[in-house]
Amino acid sequence: MVESVFDLPVEKQIFYAVLGFSWTVYLWEAYLSYRQRRIYRSTTHVPQELGKIMDSETFEKSRLYQLDKSNFSFWSGLYSETEGTLILLLGGIPFLWGVAGSLTSRFGFSPEYEITQSLVFLTLATLFSAFTGLPWSLYNTFVIEEKHGFNQQTLGFFMKDAVKKFVVTQCILLPVTSLLLYIIKIGGDYFFIYAWLFTLAVSLVLVTIYADYIAPLFDKFTPLPEGELKTAIETMAKSISFPLTKIYVVEGSKRSSHSNAYFYGFFKNKRIVLFDTLLEDYSPLNKAGEPQPEQPESDETSSESKAKPKNKKQGCNNPEILAVLGHELGHWKLGHTVKNIVISQMNSFLCFSLFALLIGRKELFVAFGFTGSQPTLIGLMIIFQFIFSPYNELLSFCLTVLSRRFEFQADAFARNMGKASELYSALIKLNKDNLGFPVADWLFSMWHYSHPPLLERLRALGNVKQD
Repeated sequence: MVESVFDLPVEKQIFYAVLGFSWTVYLWEAYLSYRQRRIYRSTTHVPQELGKIMDSETFEKSRLYQLDKSNFSFWSGLYSETEGTLILLLGGIPFLWGVAGSLTSRFGFSPEYEITQSLVFLTLATLFSAFTGLPWSLYNTFVIEEKHGFNQQTLGFFMKDAVKKFVVTQCILLPVTSLLLYIIKIGGDYFFIYAWLFTLAVSLVLVTIYADYIAPLFDKFTPLPEGELKTAIETMAKSISFPLTKIYVVEGSKRSSHSNAYFYGFFKNKRIVLFDTLLEDYSPLNKAGEPQPEQPESDETSSESKAKPKNKKQGCNNPEILAVLGHELGHWKLGHTVKNIVISQMNSFLCFSLFALLIGRKELFVAFGFTGSQPTLIGLMIIFQFIFSPYNELLSFCLTVLSRRFEFQADAFARNMGKASELYSALIKLNKDNLGFPVADWLFSMWHYSHPPLLERLRALGNVKQD
């Protein structure tokens, strides 16, 4: 059997190697998920070491939530892998390229207009992906997230949001792709350097403008009001020379009751964004069950969100918010953000360099059904998505290990700022609010968790006395 495989033409060997590796990765992921599901099913009582930080009701809710998510992930992953395999076996990529060519020719564009055909192909491919992924997204939002009390969206808001995301994505993706393809075509022997510099510039611009111009298209951002919390955040930022310029609160509760916080910006222009669901004093979900003064209900409020009463307060108090931000600022002060950017760009440059070596290999195109042409966009897809997949898996694991190390270091930074007790309680609250399950299979955790499990973080913070 082995000899017959190696007797196949090289393009067939490439095709079956790509297909085989894809299924190997899927089966490995399915095995890891199976190990974790066993933990969800068997760990039905709060372990003794968790008794002081997690009540049995929250533990059971988180167990059932994570079990539902894991089961959903299994079936959606199986569908995705099967769909991808059928697309490859049935020649879906060259077929769609042909459809794109037919459409462009109807508008008077000859085959020489490869970039135009590439943009049509990309639009068709993203449309296909959006439609096939929509049922899974709907089920995840309106069945799983709804069942466990996280979804705050109506169907109308969800669909409007999906259309808006698609349009915004195309407005960014198509111009960037057309320029990248043009650079590759005219760049000569050193096109890979110019292509890398272009993608670097695009990524920096997108990171810079995202929260100011893109994110507000989807969510409402308001400045954090003057008061004790804002003053304390500014004082803490100043104490470590963090160049904070603005603090925003984003209306995350319109979509979900999950909570988050992040900072962004380059050089001397840093901004902090807090989800309203993270702030105990600001979260509408804490006020949903309380008597409210009668106010005229706007269309947006009535149709786009449906805040639900919660039995327990959500979010963190001000000292805990400061501890969480101390952790986030630790990432900045310790250079984690810069290190991640450097690693990302080194990887990008390496990939473009290897792409330059492989793009001329006709057998790569023949392997995926392109016998008469070698479109640059298809070359990018084949090499970056399929040929580099083993390397990408290894890199992903290494970055997961590095991320966990960074998380411990950022926790230690917050502890050294004197915020160990507050971070300890904040981590417990956030775990409860997001129904995180604190027990993990060691292999699943090692492979997937970019953040250390709750117990590991609490142990690292030390034996902090809690109220």
